Amino acid sequence: MTSIFGYRKEELQLDLVAHGFKKYLAEQIFDWIYVKKIYSFDEMTNISKTDRNKLQEYYTIEPLKIVVEQKSKDGTVKFLFQLSDGYKIETVLMPQSYGNSVCVTTQVGCNMACTFCASGLLKKNRNLSTAEIVQQVMMVNRYLATTNERVSHVVVMGIGEPFDNFDNTLRFVNIINDLKGYQIGARHITISTCGLVPKIKQFAELKTQVNLAISLHAPNNTIRNQLMPINKAYPVEKLMDAVRYYIELTNRRVTFEYILIENVNDSRETALELAKLIRGLNAYVNLIPYNTVAENGYQRSTKINQFFETLQQQKINCIVRREFGHDIDAACGQLRAKNEGIIRK
Repeated sequence: MTSIFGYRKEELQLDLVAHGFKKYLAEQIFDWIYVKKIYSFDEMTNISKTDRNKLQEYYTIEPLKIVVEQKSKDGTVKFLFQLSDGYKIETVLMPQSYGNSVCVTTQVGCNMACTFCASGLLKKNRNLSTAEIVQQVMMVNRYLATTNERVSHVVVMGIGEPFDNFDNTLRFVNIINDLKGYQIGARHITISTCGLVPKIKQFAELKTQVNLAISLHAPNNTIRNQLMPINKAYPVEKLMDAVRYYIELTNRRVTFEYILIENVNDSRETALELAKLIRGLNAYVNLIPYNTVAENGYQRSTKINQFFETLQQQKINCIVRREFGHDIDAACGQLRAKNEGIIRK
């Protein structure tokens, strides 16, 4: 049987017809699951009992298993979910002034091996299916249902490299954006990549309204090679060419994510170099305080304000990102790595 969460509406219509159902059943199912948040075929009362019984022969609506649920003082909730094959993934709910944002995972582990990141301590085992990415939003919506709230924004920034699981990630976006899906507007969805240049260009050519974030973290190849091995395949110059291509095709603003690490990428000179690199682009910089992972050996920068002020003086659009869940396992991949015994508890 196949998870119902893995289908785009058009795909479900075709699959249903192939199994002898009426095409319109797809819209009814989407409405029950994503709008009414009913996760049982038996409760879909406008579908005949015969069809409901038959649907259960072909499709499942299985929830993910919650292994750990951590709640921060600031309202952030971090979930560790177990998949059907036993692998574990993280998902984070971040209450914002404008709604509820969820950070989803796209892979079991990560092969990008960024030296500051807890996710890279566990190598990639496999890509998540479309259904497994959608189910993360579904599980958070179930959590929020008790207070009559819902997920309003999604950031694809959890464990793994989304553009290394390109097709399933874009199918996920299509489902949660659908008017019969979770109805999350494209401009409320952000995909983050560490810099897979061919996929950035492919994404640009789709001309979606989905936001693009680039995990930059350094303005030159020397520092970026130290922090991000992907830079050896796609150095800063090629990455910036791809960003310019994206902006030219889409006329959309790009976010540059920049984690500040003590005495690595946080000097005033580095800030000036960053300003020079991105000046003139339709972009802004999201400065991120580092969540320390002892096994990686890096420390949080003590020069965040100085770096921010230098960029501002250079007329660069920038913010310091609000921290979430600092009193729990806040770093991406940290909860999973602790659960697997890879890092200290």
